[in-house]
Amino acid sequence: MHQLVEDDLLDRDYLGKHTDYSPEFEKHLKNKTPEWASQITGLPIQQIIEFARLYGNTKRSFLRTGYGFTRSRNGAVNMHAATCLPAFTRAWLHEGGGALYSNGGMYQINQDLIKGLDCLDPATRVLDQSRIGEVLCGNPRDLQGGPPVTAMIIQNTNPMVVAPDTKRVRQGLQRNDLFVCVHEQFMTETAAMADIVLPATMFLEHDDFYQAGGHTFLQVSRQHLPAPGECRSNHRVLSELARRLGVYHPGFEMSERELADRSLQDSALPGEADIWRQQGLDCVRSFEESHFINGFATDDGRFHFKADWQKVGPNWQKLPVYPDWFPPGGQTDEQHPYRLVAAPARQFLNSSFTETRSSRTAEGEPMMKISADDAEALGITDGVLVVVGNQQGEITLKAQVVDGLPERTVVIESIWPNQSFEGNLGVNTLISSEPGLPNGGGTFHDTAVSIRPR
Repeated sequence: MHQLVEDDLLDRDYLGKHTDYSPEFEKHLKNKTPEWASQITGLPIQQIIEFARLYGNTKRSFLRTGYGFTRSRNGAVNMHAATCLPAFTRAWLHEGGGALYSNGGMYQINQDLIKGLDCLDPATRVLDQSRIGEVLCGNPRDLQGGPPVTAMIIQNTNPMVVAPDTKRVRQGLQRNDLFVCVHEQFMTETAAMADIVLPATMFLEHDDFYQAGGHTFLQVSRQHLPAPGECRSNHRVLSELARRLGVYHPGFEMSERELADRSLQDSALPGEADIWRQQGLDCVRSFEESHFINGFATDDGRFHFKADWQKVGPNWQKLPVYPDWFPPGGQTDEQHPYRLVAAPARQFLNSSFTETRSSRTAEGEPMMKISADDAEALGITDGVLVVVGNQQGEITLKAQVVDGLPERTVVIESIWPNQSFEGNLGVNTLISSEPGLPNGGGTFHDTAVSIRPR
């Protein structure tokens, strides 16, 4: 944005009509020079300038900002800064221009019936799943002044593998006074920790409906195969649990298909049968609405370069008011000089795929990718075992020397089960469960580590 101002590649008329652009903000940008950015990123100054000019001169520019971008303690600030760009250059005025994080907000499904919001007790605690280790270990901050968790049913997740701070999660699940029921399709590491495991249906074995993040279609699926053995859907398990506990709600009396149909119609959408018959419903908004031609979804209809973080979450005090660089939480230091990227492996959409032989065979084994220069400095060669660690713990796996990585940055593609690593501790052993700012959430890409040959 500094370079766009310097080169006069912004549309002040658009900024005046559609944003809160101000002399104060322009003054803020004055010292955010390519030299300033180069010192932070390590990118060459000229490359930063060239990219800014390329972006500013390409009116139909489009940014696809993925989920991983936000999974650090400075993720919200990063995302806000990036999404300022299409407003800054008025890319929203052009079909195909703008930015996308997720289409999930466009469907506007009425979830009152699905979630029982009509009888929700506002005093009920909502516990942060990315802090599940601290929750189960009784951290008062996470228990929010309430009693310890002594019974839990787990559906659709595998915290022993996917949650941050693996050692703490394991410690919590090993409590003798904790009763755990896991409803699962595979004998995952979490299921192995349970007191009772209930078999779950797969998506071809129950009725359901889906909204998307990347495309714009609302989709209905119907059961194509009989559920094997005693497998039950999520909805049926919860409905039967409610019946046994003497809890009544209309949603518990409905089948999955009836629940979907009522929720869709309550959302002023076609019913389940209609969407099934037409093989999906395209919920794409008009160009004017999806490109904010008639105003952004703010109180004054303007895009805000000046962020009001207090509206987003409780831990906002340290965040910068205007787009800026905000340091990550897991800062490198003399003992932990490498940044760890725990990006997903190509064959593992989620941890269920690590339970299938075909996905594991295609992926091979967990490896730590490292640049040739860093490997040479550490005395590491392809295929040797290395120990990667920080204050959270240590893991052992093989090194893979690759081209194209930035200096002092390593990648461990995940999410392999812990048992795939020597010592039965996987990559999330190294990941802090410290929540992102300002409103919590996992910080999987905010980690500094040490590395040594084993």
